[in-house]
Amino acid sequence: MHVAPVGGTAVQDHVALAEIELCGELIIAASAAGEDRLSLESIDEVLRVAEERGDNAPRT
Repeated sequence: MHVAPVGGTAVQDHVALAEIELCGELIIAASAAGEDRLSLESIDEVLRVAEERGDNAPRT
């Protein structure tokens, strides 16, 4: 559990910030795709799923 220091009002939730960043990247990718839907492979690439798993195997 992280507690903000006494007198400080700013608390950073690094997990939430990372999720917000990934959502932003998905929005940008979807916007760039125009009328087309993003494929599952494209979404995995934007979210860096293979990097997180530590391999380059496609999702099944």
